[in-house]
Amino acid sequence: MGMLIKGELVDNWLEKEIDDGEFKRMESTFRHSVKADGSSEFAAEADRYHLYVSNACPWAHRTVIFRKLKKLEKIIGLSVVEADMFDDGWTFEKKGQYCDDLYGFRHMHEIYTCADKEFTGQITVPVLWDKKLKTIVNNESSEIIRMLNKEFNEFTDVKTDFYPAELRERIDAINQPVYDNINNGVYRCGFATSQEAYEKAFDRLFNELNNVEKILQKQRYLTGNEITEADWRLFTTLIRFDAVYVGHFKCNLKRIADYPELSNYLRELYQVEGIAETVDFEYIKRHYYYSHTSVNPTQLVPKGPELNFTEPHNRGDKFGE
Repeated sequence: MGMLIKGELVDNWLEKEIDDGEFKRMESTFRHSVKADGSSEFAAEADRYHLYVSNACPWAHRTVIFRKLKKLEKIIGLSVVEADMFDDGWTFEKKGQYCDDLYGFRHMHEIYTCADKEFTGQITVPVLWDKKLKTIVNNESSEIIRMLNKEFNEFTDVKTDFYPAELRERIDAINQPVYDNINNGVYRCGFATSQEAYEKAFDRLFNELNNVEKILQKQRYLTGNEITEADWRLFTTLIRFDAVYVGHFKCNLKRIADYPELSNYLRELYQVEGIAETVDFEYIKRHYYYSHTSVNPTQLVPKGPELNFTEPHNRGDKFGE
């Protein structure tokens, strides 16, 4: 990930997020909003904004999914960093699939210092970049996906609202425990440096997965009969779980494949048009196993597991199409 202090790159970024053996994620820094109604200096415009993402990062994956679902590929550009990440943070190729399409930078931290020469904080993805003002609009995925969901509707024929007013209270209510215990919970397991912190995170993770399994026994999606933001926020962790988190982060009580409802639900979401092409398992495994040397010092990347998310699911039969 990398970290800057007053614009200078520092080593050992992970140590800054460990407190008494427990991993505690830092807050995002840039929290501006694109607004379609002109109430922000960041107006909704075509070809003004650019996303910087990693295909490994579940937070960045959220934004790629919403860009895909809302058919904003021609409206908002996209650059993907390389899979490997070490002390200097996310990097780009000189040329090729994983290059910086805007400035030709070699490191993601250059994007941050381009926005603020004295920036202090973590060098994270996703980043929503404003090409017009040459600055970072936002680097908080939960806020970026809401902008993509709503603020660019003028430029797409997809008007689906994944955060509808009538469901917002329910969406927010499920998002919080899912984030605390599952999305961030796998990292609390994987980056823990004490047995006590690891076991606490482990228990919270599988208690919450059990809670979600019970919800999905009664209804097709997390908040009812339609896919919402809450489902896509959970999806990006579930899709990585059996391939990475079970082994690499020691989240090995059960696989998602062992949960009848969660596994069928995951396959249904994966089979939504366009979603499969946002998932790159080889890239994902390469990043986690090769880059997280504090967790996997040998840097060996496993060949397995064998996964098939194209198999039929039962959600339509169970709850009706």
